[in-house]
Amino acid sequence: MDRKAYPLGIRPADLLVVAAVIAVIELNVAVGGGTGAAPLNAKAYTIGAVIALPLLLRRRWPLQVLWASFAFMVLYYAVDRRNISPAPLMAVPVYDAALAGYLAWAIGLPALIMTLGLIEVGAVGGESTVVMLADFLPSFAIFTLAVALGEVIRGRRALAAETARRLQFAEDERRADAARLLAEERLRIARELHDTVAHSMATITVQAGSALHLLSHPISLSHPISPNEPSRLGLRDALLAIRETSKGALGEMRTVLGQLRGEPGAPGEPVSSGADGLGLSRLPELRAAIAAAGSPVSVTIEGDQAPLPAAADHAAYRILQESLTNVLRHAPPGTPAEVHLSFAADILTLTVTNDTSAMSAPADAGNGIRGMRERAVSTGGSLDAGPCPGGGFAVSASLPRTAP
Repeated sequence: MDRKAYPLGIRPADLLVVAAVIAVIELNVAVGGGTGAAPLNAKAYTIGAVIALPLLLRRRWPLQVLWASFAFMVLYYAVDRRNISPAPLMAVPVYDAALAGYLAWAIGLPALIMTLGLIEVGAVGGESTVVMLADFLPSFAIFTLAVALGEVIRGRRALAAETARRLQFAEDERRADAARLLAEERLRIARELHDTVAHSMATITVQAGSALHLLSHPISLSHPISPNEPSRLGLRDALLAIRETSKGALGEMRTVLGQLRGEPGAPGEPVSSGADGLGLSRLPELRAAIAAAGSPVSVTIEGDQAPLPAAADHAAYRILQESLTNVLRHAPPGTPAEVHLSFAADILTLTVTNDTSAMSAPADAGNGIRGMRERAVSTGGSLDAGPCPGGGFAVSASLPRTAP
């Protein structure tokens, strides 16, 4: 049942606790006598029951109930005293106060009432110190147990709350990490698709334009091709280039989509480099495709061509691919491009330039150049791209030759 359904927060368990406390107090009233004790009558029993009633509100106001119990005990000893122990009445409020974190009051008020009781009994009864200590020892033990139990349970609850908070924090951290990894994976896939589609579509567009240009001339397709029919040879070469470029693009897209489905290749890793992957070993094929599209590519290599880490190898190929594709898309037809690869001890520097003054800045600079820069940074390298002083455009990237 909801806590609000109980008047003043009084639960059935509280009624049972108060009934048990009253029973113990009445037992103390019945056996409590001694010098100066009030007579045992209905009044004594009634007062013994009434002073326990504040315990009904112990859950809602634990400290106030402890103070009320202390005040009632002092009043009881002053008005109609029977020699009873304060422990039956105050043990439960002391426990509640310690449980609520009022440890100083839970210790101080019982200590004060016990000290006043020792002084009163010693002054009026004239009992020896040993006898008084023996009589008061059970009450001391009860109060000590109540304080210790309340403090232990409070500590356990605080520990449980702190554990729950840390678990929630860990869960939030896990979700944040998962969201970050998901965003990084989406960005990686977006780069892969952009590079694949942009390069392939640019090549296909150029070759399709060449094919349309050749089709505008009257040619015959009913007899075998001969060396004397350059238009038919050019048309055939353009269509073959379109077919090969389309096949290559579809293959790369299948690889990326296969990673999305959890097929061969660990998620989050680039397509493997090497003879069958997308690394610098594919540079001759890339060069041939760009040249077939109408832009000759010269390649200069310096230094020791030792294998690169897979991520750097893949990034180098994609940067070259995007740079050369931009030449096809933004430079006049037939514009030559120069690729320079410099293998230093720990850094690969690659540069792609063209020297035509008609070269414009890539229209998709927000995606293409940004994607190249992100690839370089992801391997621990850097990339610069911009117009050359004398015209044209240059892309320069530095990639580490050791795995980060």
